[in-house]
Amino acid sequence: MTAAARRALDAAGRLFYERGIHAVGVDLIAVEAGVTKKTLYDRFGSKEQIVVEYLADRDERWRAFLAPYVEAAATPRARILAVFDALRDWADGADGRLAKGCGMVNAHAEISDPAHPAYPIIAGQKAWMLALFTDVAGGVAPSGAEAARLGRTLMLLHEGALVAHGLRVFPDAVEQARGDAEALLEAVAKKGSAHR
Repeated sequence: MTAAARRALDAAGRLFYERGIHAVGVDLIAVEAGVTKKTLYDRFGSKEQIVVEYLADRDERWRAFLAPYVEAAATPRARILAVFDALRDWADGADGRLAKGCGMVNAHAEISDPAHPAYPIIAGQKAWMLALFTDVAGGVAPSGAEAARLGRTLMLLHEGALVAHGLRVFPDAVEQARGDAEALLEAVAKKGSAHR
């Protein structure tokens, strides 16, 4: 990606996140990025494609941010809690990554048509998170069915924390979700011990 295209994508990402996808036009992106509309269309082809690349970039950055947290954790339980630790640090980032909530959830509020080219990225990011939780839960839960249920419950805690944090519903939403996840994991461990 050229420097001008990177500036355009960064400007588009900031504007889409702060103001909403539909509220931001190509003219504003070009002005904010210091590029011409021609440069935008030459590189991206359409506003839809800019949206696709913005969401893909945001997803890639989150996955890259999360990976070291999960990889450094020694046990499945620690890996699950590491996801919440990463979320807390992502939310606390100086660049306002979660000031207005989850970028994917926000995008879905504007793009709910499965035919839109950005829709698979939005849905795919959430499916990936569910798969991550479910996979790691397999090392904690006593059966595959219980791992699937635990993965879904952890996903709900994670997503609820994202929404509550973005809306400022109450302070420390991510920390509360982490504490609830920890309590849930302890209950699953006790249940597993009782069945042995």
